[in-house]
Amino acid sequence: MSIGFAITVFASRRAVVEARSLVAGTRIPPFIIGITLVSIGTDLPEIANSIVASISGHGDINVGDSIGSAATQSTLVLGLLPILGGAFVVGARRVAPIGIATVGALLLGAWLMADGMLSRSDAVILILAWIAASAIAMRQLPEGSQPTMRVEAQDKLRRALMMMLALGFVGGGAATAVWAVTQLAAVLGAPEYLIAFFIASIGTSLPELAVDLTALRTGLRDLAIGDVLGSTMIDTTLSVGAGPLIAPVAVTANQVVPGSLLAAAVIALVVVLLALRRTLDWKSGAVLIGLYLCFYVALLAL
Repeated sequence: MSIGFAITVFASRRAVVEARSLVAGTRIPPFIIGITLVSIGTDLPEIANSIVASISGHGDINVGDSIGSAATQSTLVLGLLPILGGAFVVGARRVAPIGIATVGALLLGAWLMADGMLSRSDAVILILAWIAASAIAMRQLPEGSQPTMRVEAQDKLRRALMMMLALGFVGGGAATAVWAVTQLAAVLGAPEYLIAFFIASIGTSLPELAVDLTALRTGLRDLAIGDVLGSTMIDTTLSVGAGPLIAPVAVTANQVVPGSLLAAAVIALVVVLLALRRTLDWKSGAVLIGLYLCFYVALLAL
């Protein structure tokens, strides 16, 4: 399983680098790049996992990894950033729109999965929710946003080919990871949903941590914030829906619905915390990590 995640994480980071090069010659605010291009890139492991899991009939792995990643990124990853990369300004206007939309998406997903199925129409609804939330978030930049930046022009054809190659490795790594999760669940006698929620979500959240730490250390604060918020939103919408859009799949309703509702409650708490504190420092980071640990204790108690 670790090999599959390692391939997926490395390939997704490479794909992000190449994708950013394709916007050469344009001036795009870092926050917008973060919630769109970079967040899609760092969420490639979850999206690939969703597709592979759904095609192979393991809907619980798709939902467990996607929703688990949303909770992990909004608590553990966001909590580690100020501890490892230094304090940075967040601001309510950055957090509130995407945070509220993410909580709404989790509640919507719980309702859609209550019948034990993720149909193609359910997938379309979730993907449309992501498009709508992204459009709202991009309507205006938050106050105090960093200025636009220009990405140097490079060989776009070569970059595009390299990105497609990296995406191929992402898919291969995800297939290996899904197979490993099913085997581990069988050996431990544990539900695939819980294994994906607890273990797979950490592995597929590594790209966000790596990319966002790099962004913070190079002064691209808005890029890091946009990626964390955008990735969490994608996990609850596009990532969950990508697989069922291709192959509708059954899920275990009495596991995925409570897990989604609990994740919604946790992310709502994170939104309130970030809205109240203008600067995310090590104290806030410690609270977020503590919330992450409490979340998993509560999930096991369900």
